[in-house]
Amino acid sequence: MALPGSAVQLRRILAHFPQELSLAFAYGSGVFRQAGAAAGLSANDMLDFVFAVDDSVTWHMMNLLKNKSHYSFLKFLGPKQISNIQNYGAGIYYNTLVPFHGRVKILTQNENGKLQAALVSNLKSAVTAAFLMLPESFCEEDLYMQIAGLSYSGDFRMIIGEDGLKVQNIVKLNVPHFQKLYANILQDCPQVVYKHQLGRLEIDKSPEGQFTQLMALPRTLQQKLTALVDPPGKNRDVEEILLQVAHDPDCGLVVRQGISGIVRSSSLVQSAKTILTAGLKKSMTYSMRKMYKMTKGWLRKTS
Repeated sequence: MALPGSAVQLRRILAHFPQELSLAFAYGSGVFRQAGAAAGLSANDMLDFVFAVDDSVTWHMMNLLKNKSHYSFLKFLGPKQISNIQNYGAGIYYNTLVPFHGRVKILTQNENGKLQAALVSNLKSAVTAAFLMLPESFCEEDLYMQIAGLSYSGDFRMIIGEDGLKVQNIVKLNVPHFQKLYANILQDCPQVVYKHQLGRLEIDKSPEGQFTQLMALPRTLQQKLTALVDPPGKNRDVEEILLQVAHDPDCGLVVRQGISGIVRSSSLVQSAKTILTAGLKKSMTYSMRKMYKMTKGWLRKTS
């Protein structure tokens, strides 16, 4: 099925939900084709959406009026309790197997300055984390593999429930999309030599360069690295600890462990939450579909 792109088609999709959205987008294999997947989409293929809202209680209250059938038994607890449950794990209220029509990428995005800045900051943080886990010289595809793999690092579903080639499949057919997102960031970064025509990059891997990158990481990841490296009771400040990490030959491994720890804990809680937010029946159906895709991935690797 072709991706709809007209304003009329976009409004048709958004009309099914409350309009108080800061950002709405669709993602996944239903939008961006992945290697190993059949070309084209059937009406039964799943498509993933993310809606970002400023006030989750109000939004759920309105959505309960419009789409009560989308909710599990939690609808009987009301919007405030739904929002409270949402705050655990990754801070997402997740539902699956909701019937819908149309396939798009970005649906809507308001002019909220804080949101715009957060989106740009997120892209820069992803690049910085990837730099720390890569060697001094690497190709663009290596960079995008690291970036695409950030949210899967430490996710227990990559062991059971996801295709082991998922990250590779995402990147292989979508390099132009990654270039569009990250080209300006790479060109403006003083620590990297971006040889766009050759598709290669060189990064400063000196302790000073790595310290600068570590100091640019999100605070949550910096705190995780601090907890990994600093023995209990020493109470050193974050800057001192990150300087130590920057001089460590295994700096990239430490960063990877920190990211994995963050993803692991949130993915476990988020998955447990799914039984509540989507309901047991839909959760089981969704899990079976994931297992089927994982099995197909295994077969492709062994064939």
